[in-house]
Amino acid sequence: MKLTVIGQWGGYPKAGEASSGYLLEHNGFKLLMDCGSGVLSHLQHHVEATNLDAVLLSHYHPDHVADIGVLQHALLIQYFLGKNNGTLPVYAHGEDRRGYDTITYKDLMKAHEYKEDTTLSIGPFEVSFVKTKHPVPCYGMRFEADGKSLFYTADSAFKESFVPFGKDSDVLLCECNFYGGMDASNAGHMTSLDAGKLARETNAGKLVLTHLPHFGDLGQLVTEAKSIYKGEVLLAEKDMEVDI
Repeated sequence: MKLTVIGQWGGYPKAGEASSGYLLEHNGFKLLMDCGSGVLSHLQHHVEATNLDAVLLSHYHPDHVADIGVLQHALLIQYFLGKNNGTLPVYAHGEDRRGYDTITYKDLMKAHEYKEDTTLSIGPFEVSFVKTKHPVPCYGMRFEADGKSLFYTADSAFKESFVPFGKDSDVLLCECNFYGGMDASNAGHMTSLDAGKLARETNAGKLVLTHLPHFGDLGQLVTEAKSIYKGEVLLAEKDMEVDI
């Protein structure tokens, strides 16, 4: 598997960059995890919209879904240019019906509902879900393919249920919206220390910090996470590629 960071900012994108969006590839299959503000623009440095095989959404906050509408427009325009590759499946939870109902678009994009107790086969990936602690319904995801695994926390405060769910994942893609010592739980987010604790307790092979704050010295997040987790810690950045 190869993970490419398209956008890594929490809340809104930094100038010239994007909020949450990650491209996961394996055996030629291209899956986009979340589609926040600015994602479509930067995604095109790696893959054309019409060449995506699937999209998977964690929840409906704008920093994770803002570019779904423009992705629909891209598919429509490319259809009129004769470059459509069929209906793009988008997997999302149905606990926010208003958000879920905006996904299906003409014959170009179709919503497919997932639930916490299901495992989906999406291309080469086996995908399972865990509910997070966030102000709105949101799901973390575990991807497995050919003996390798990725755990993406999406947006959440620390939850003990994450530990068995993410056990021994090769890569932990963990939200880190606050610095150590701050109160992140009430906002439904994690600190750098929470991320380090989760990586340690799941025995993750590698920790990638993402959904980053717009304040402070981001290098401090890595230092704080490393004070708890002794494995490799990376700070997500645009166009970063991680081999899994």
